[in-house]
Parts: sequence; structure tokens; C-alpha cells
Amino acid sequence: MSHDIDQLAQKLAPHYSHFDVSNRLLFTGHSHQAWPDVAKEGLQESFDVAASDVDNKWEAAFEKVEMLRSYLRNFYDDPNGMYCLGQNTHQLLVSWLSSFDLQDKPKVITTDSEFYSMSRQLKRLQEERLEIVTIDGHANNIVEQIERQIDDRVSAVMLSRVYFNSGIVNQHISEIAEVTRAHNVPFLIDDYHGTNVVPLSISDENLTDCYLLIGGYKYLQWGEGNCFLRYPEDCNLRPAITGWFASFSKLDESKEKEKVSYADPNQRFASGTFDSTSQFRAAKVVEFFENMELTPQVLHKQYQAQIKLLRDTFLDRDFDTEIIQLAHQQPVKNIGGFLALQSPFARTIREKLMEQGVFTDARGDILRFGVAPYITTQQISKAMDELKDVVSKINP
Repeated sequence: MSHDIDQLAQKLAPHYSHFDVSNRLLFTGHSHQAWPDVAKEGLQESFDVAASDVDNKWEAAFEKVEMLRSYLRNFYDDPNGMYCLGQNTHQLLVSWLSSFDLQDKPKVITTDSEFYSMSRQLKRLQEERLEIVTIDGHANNIVEQIERQIDDRVSAVMLSRVYFNSGIVNQHISEIAEVTRAHNVPFLIDDYHGTNVVPLSISDENLTDCYLLIGGYKYLQWGEGNCFLRYPEDCNLRPAITGWFASFSKLDESKEKEKVSYADPNQRFASGTFDSTSQFRAAKVVEFFENMELTPQVLHKQYQAQIKLLRDTFLDRDFDTEIIQLAHQQPVKNIGGFLALQSPFARTIREKLMEQGVFTDARGDILRFGVAPYITTQQISKAMDELKDVVSKINP
């Protein structure tokens, strides 16, 4: 296992020289992975194209966007899915929600383990009298809970495939999809922590009629500004919050008295003008991943091996459980791209680790160690040594 981890990590590390991944302990892979050096070439290319083509740069920009779509369709085994670009998942989520009649159907079902983009927005809408039903996302009977809550007042079910606060993979996505389908309720899956970590065949899992939120900031290494909403090709939703890029190709054909059109299939939930620099950068990363043969299977194998080693190394250090312990006992096969550690001192530990050059993050009482394909076994061991040193100086 150690040999396999290091073989890939050492092959990749030289290509991340600007982030200096070989000499730093970067364990924020679940929130911000390093970018390969070629990403800088993409930034330069975006400037050069803008300078040479001026307004005509959008043709090149759209080509880059299509490269990103193709990558996602391949990852999800989803040749016919539509993928709408957004600057962040919140913008796409809000646009999607605005497609529904929330006055007549004010009920939305979600879980207690959603990332802030979703949970904050739903909580605020609850203050405006939307009925938000929050269930236990980690419960074994999550499917039954959802089915009990579905009635003719439900507009949507919205939840994650990999939970941001635990790293646990929701094992019931296909079952939930069956339930929502039977009741004709739209199902939105937040897959920010699943993309490029835990393979998913949308066709095999019978999810072709579902919606997925995807972000490029983390495991895709695309950086900011590269988020997507995946939806079925026969989608006819008409979001009330909509931008002119949703009908970019047919602007000259619109008539004043006609209903607002959604002419571009892959842009149904689009906003307005965006900074295409991000797409030039991300397209270079896509080419790099393809050249390095970083397939979904290769990446998943690396993440699984790294998470197992990280957890085993943590357990070998024999930490005081009053100060820090594993947040859950799920098997490695049910964990995404980071290890969640529970501690009442999580934020203090994170700050002390940062002082020692160990990059992690903390959410509430959870300290998260996120791996990445370029992290070696030696770096994992070193990070746990630093954690042991920090924890030894904390008085409970």
C-alpha cells in the first residue's frame, strides 16, 4: 500500500512545484487542493486570448467550458447529461430552487449534514415561511425518513452524496432517488465532496433524472469559478432567477412579448457574464489529468489508500480520547477524501498545527485532514507526529 501511494505521489509532485507540495504538509485537500504548474499557463493563455481576440474571446472560453463538461460526463459515465456552468454552487442552487412554486409547495426535505451553501440558504428561506424538514443524514433509516415526509406539499429533496462534516459516503442515494421518482419529487444531490474522489456511474445507479451540484475548487483542482449543475437532457424547468447567458445564442431572436426562453441546453440555470480566466486554468488541469492517466479508478484507489494509512497512523499514535478521537467508525470504503477527527479543542489544534506548517481546517468540533494524490506516506506520518506534539500540550 505504501509503495503504491508513493509511486503516484512522487510521480505527480514535481508537477506542483509552484505550490511546493513536496516540502509542505498540505492537508486541506478537501477544501483547496494544490494546482499543477500547468494551471499558470492557463492563466497566461486567458490573458493572451483576451488581448488578441477582445470580444471574440468568448468562442475560446466556451471551448474551455466544453472541455470541463466532457471531463465531468466521463467521470459520471453520463454522456447525455446537461452541465450548466456557475461561479459557485450557491448561484446554481438558488437558480434551481427558483424553478419551483414554493408558495403552493413550500416544503423542502434536507439533512442536518449539509454544507453552508445549502444549509444557510434553506435556513434563511425557512425564516420566510418555507417549510424545511431536516432529517438525520447519517441515520440508517434515512430512506424511510424521507418517504414519511413526502407529501403533495414537497417541492424538492436536497442532500449530499458525501457529507462535508464527516467524509462519510451516503450509501442510499439510489434508493432515495427511487422514492423521489415514485412521488414525482425533484432530487438534488450535492456532490462537491464526491466528484473525483468516489466514482459514480449515473447510468448504472439510475440517477439520470436527478440533479447534481459539482464544484471544482477541491478535488478537481480547477480552482474557483468552476461549478456545475448537472441535470437531465429533457429538463424543462424554468428558473425565475435567470441570467442572459441562459439564452446567449438566441438573444437577437427574442421578442418583447414572448415568454423568456432558455435556448441553450447546457446553460438553463446560467447567470450573466463571468470571468473566463477560471475556465482557461481548469482546462489545462483537465489536460494534465488526462496526460497523467488520473482516471476515476486511479484517483479513488489513491484516496482510499491514503485515508486508510492516515487513520491507521492516527490510531497507532494512541491519542488521549478526551482530547481527540475518530469522529466515526465507518470502514474506509465508506469514506471520501478526508479523515474527520472529533475534539472539543478542534479550532485550537488547527491553529497550533498551522503554526507548525501543517495545513488543515476545523468546523465546530471536527478537525479535518484532507489528502490529495500528491501526498506521500512520509508526509502523512509527519503530519500525525505534529498532531501528537500539539495534542500533548493541551490540558483538557
